[in-house]
Formats: sequence, C-alpha cells, structure tokens
Amino acid sequence: MKYLIQIYSNPESRAMWESFSAEQQAEGYAYYQGINDELSSSGELVASEALADVSLAKRVTHTEDRTTASDGPFAETKELLAGFYLVDVDNETRAVEIAGRFPEAEFGLIEVRPVLDMAARGDV
Repeated sequence: MKYLIQIYSNPESRAMWESFSAEQQAEGYAYYQGINDELSSSGELVASEALADVSLAKRVTHTEDRTTASDGPFAETKELLAGFYLVDVDNETRAVEIAGRFPEAEFGLIEVRPVLDMAARGDV
C-alpha cells in the first residue's frame, strides 16, 4: 500500500537548521540520502523530493476564461511543507516506522497519509 510521508518545517525547526554549520548541514543531507538509498534498495521508495523555499510558491486560481498564478503560499501558516516521501510498504505500521526516523518527528512535523487507489475504487 502506498503512503505519503509529508515533512513539514516551522520557525523552530528552520532556526535549528540555520544554526547548523555547513558541515552539520552536509551530514543532515547525507542522513536523508541514506534513508533514500535504504528505501530504494528495499523497493519501498516510489519518490522523494525536497521542496524549494515557500517564497517561490505560486497560488493558482482558475475562472471560466483564465488561469492566474500569484506569488506566495496559499494560506497563512507557520508550518510549511518542506518535502515528501512516497513509499509503497506492507502496512501503515511500516510507514509510521519510516516517518519516525526523520528528525522533524521530534517537532511533530511529520504526517503519514494513505494514498487512495483510484483504480481500485473504480474512479479511473
């Protein structure tokens, strides 16, 4: 079953990351790469990506005759999506186990959500 592991950041977690030296940040990136490599080797990784800074986000609206993109995040919030892992694992317990390995879990900034199988629902 597929699960989306969403990794969020907030002012406290961002401040901690920004306080790290370049060497500590490199170690952090290496830690995530290790998880990527492990999940890829086990066949559980479908995709993972870190997201660019929220200041580069676009809010998209559509009316009858036009689509418009404006600057900035779509909502005022202190917690922002920083990245994600899409995993295909045996059960929710395994997805939660993987999610608990991310440092952001210490801040309560990880969300695990099942992915709907639209084909199985007959919606596709």
